[in-house]
Amino acid sequence: MSTATSLRWLIIPDENAAEPSRDLVGGKAWSLWRMRSLGLRVPPAFVVTTAACEAYFADGGLPEGLADELITGIRLLERQLGRTFGGTERPLLVSVRSGAAISMPGMMDTILDLGCNDEVEAALAAESGDRDFAAEVHRRFTGFYGRLVLGCTEELEDLADTASVRAAISSDVGETVPADPWEQLRAAVASVFQSSRSRRALAYRKHYGIPDDLGTAVTIQAMVFGNLDDDSGTGVLFTRNPVDGAREPYGEYLQRGQGEDVVSGRITPKPLTDLEERWPAVHAELLDAAEQLDREGRDAQDVEFTVQSGELFLLQSRPAKRTARAAVRIAVELVDEGVLEPGEALSRVTAEQIRTLLRPEIAPGAADTAEVLVTGVAASPGVATGVVVDTPEAAQANPGSILVRKSTSPDDVHGMIAAAAVVTEQGGATSHAAVVSRALDTPCVVGCGTDTVAGLVGRTVTVDATTGRVYAGALPTSAVDESEDEDLRRLTGWAERVTSLQVGPDVAVEPIFDADTVAAEDLGEQLPDIPDGTKTVRGAVFCAPDGVRAALDAGAEAIVTTHRLPVLLAAIAHQRSTS
Repeated sequence: MSTATSLRWLIIPDENAAEPSRDLVGGKAWSLWRMRSLGLRVPPAFVVTTAACEAYFADGGLPEGLADELITGIRLLERQLGRTFGGTERPLLVSVRSGAAISMPGMMDTILDLGCNDEVEAALAAESGDRDFAAEVHRRFTGFYGRLVLGCTEELEDLADTASVRAAISSDVGETVPADPWEQLRAAVASVFQSSRSRRALAYRKHYGIPDDLGTAVTIQAMVFGNLDDDSGTGVLFTRNPVDGAREPYGEYLQRGQGEDVVSGRITPKPLTDLEERWPAVHAELLDAAEQLDREGRDAQDVEFTVQSGELFLLQSRPAKRTARAAVRIAVELVDEGVLEPGEALSRVTAEQIRTLLRPEIAPGAADTAEVLVTGVAASPGVATGVVVDTPEAAQANPGSILVRKSTSPDDVHGMIAAAAVVTEQGGATSHAAVVSRALDTPCVVGCGTDTVAGLVGRTVTVDATTGRVYAGALPTSAVDESEDEDLRRLTGWAERVTSLQVGPDVAVEPIFDADTVAAEDLGEQLPDIPDGTKTVRGAVFCAPDGVRAALDAGAEAIVTTHRLPVLLAAIAHQRSTS
């Protein structure tokens, strides 16, 4: 992609252009450029840059000239596809997708099927020969626009037709979806910009330390329809298992559906093995593309795809969100495959992920006689005990509780961050609940079945998200020994070669400072003052990244702890940040 000299706010495709700036075009558009450069089939698109988003907030509206440039971009898509935006023959519909430079899956808005109105619905029906398909596209778009642009809070997904959706929107917000596709487009771009400052996006950025003023690009892409006919579908594929890191494709798809159906969790999709049986040629092409993206990306990838009438299209590829267990295994195996050097592999795993991995497990035998309340898909492993709540607000007010939902959406993220575990009735391994919980390293069980979790509210339960079971009561747990894990031992060995810091239960270079002997009232919430000349520090406070940084800055040469790897990784991260 390259920037035409006459365009200020848009970047448009150019087969011969250099790689675009990810900060300018966002991760989604950057991945489209990468897939195009690899010769993979991608629907044509153009991107409104992050600079336009910054100007939007500075000016209090779409920046001057952007509306005209949107016309330029759409005309480009029309020429490429032989279609007309808002046309009564061969109409062009587009998706309007957010795409920040730093991936924030599900946190900002995406609007599909934009450009639809009554006349376009009739044209789609005539072209496809399927009035039901055309009506479904129109109903979906009206719901997207009403909810995301107009702010309708009514439940629209289960309404039967466009007229019912329109009536619900009008009743709730007193507005209607405009028929003019250009008005739709301008408002949708503004809405996506605005979603970058939404409550859920701000909560996500705060949790991950991402700057609040980070805007988003907007990718405008020609629609391909996974709901067109019985030879169409949509899905998500991970090039490696995001739960345990295994070197195998992992994902789900939905026949005759759109991407929102898979991610939302409202419909439970089917495994990729079913895709192989139904469309073996498409499955083989998808796996070839996945292998190429994994190799070129030098990391596990999360790939969104759509099949339209038997033809595969790739919509996005990004580094996959993964559990701590998967992060460790993938990093080690990429070294074994010759993709990464050991030092680079260490940067793929954080100290926090290792601490998560070393969290206690249910004690041997404890689950044998425990009452199993519900069972579902183990989407993000780990064990958590807490009182069940059923709203994100309740979870936020009671950190460490167990959040149960029919399914989750981006509006639940603040509660998911506070919860000790997430359990849903609906959804599969690539649903919103599963993907976000893996990113948070929060235990998660999905797809437990209709009306299975509502009766748990107020009860104390133990969630074993490694097996997919929820038990009554608080089950006893036992500690995990990192020395018994081969991957952790290898990472520890590599880390010891990178940093000179001595870490272990028996290291002792005099003089020693023991923070555990400092009175709590003297320590408060601050790190203790480390005496000059200290060579070894001891105490739980020095096992966290802030404590490791303080120890290194004070000149310490050793830290006493039983869990070595998290401290070593924190030390390496600090040394790299200050070098």
